[in-house]
Amino acid sequence: LSGVVEPLSGFIGALLVMKIRMLLPFLLAFAAGAMIYVVVEEIIPESQTNEKKDRMAMFTLIGFSLMMILDTALG
Repeated sequence: LSGVVEPLSGFIGALLVMKIRMLLPFLLAFAAGAMIYVVVEEIIPESQTNEKKDRMAMFTLIGFSLMMILDTALG
């Protein structure tokens, strides 16, 4: 029963997206910026408290590079 409202909410969400189509890129960029902020503020400092911080930094750079390659290749 908890999923009964999902189709209605999905329909309302789709209507709202159609209405704000011009603002959508800016809103999605804001959401992406918020996610990057959380990663920089919370996850990266926590990984640097580990004794394997050099490995963590390398995997962070590899992950970011892979993300940018995929964004460019598929974008």
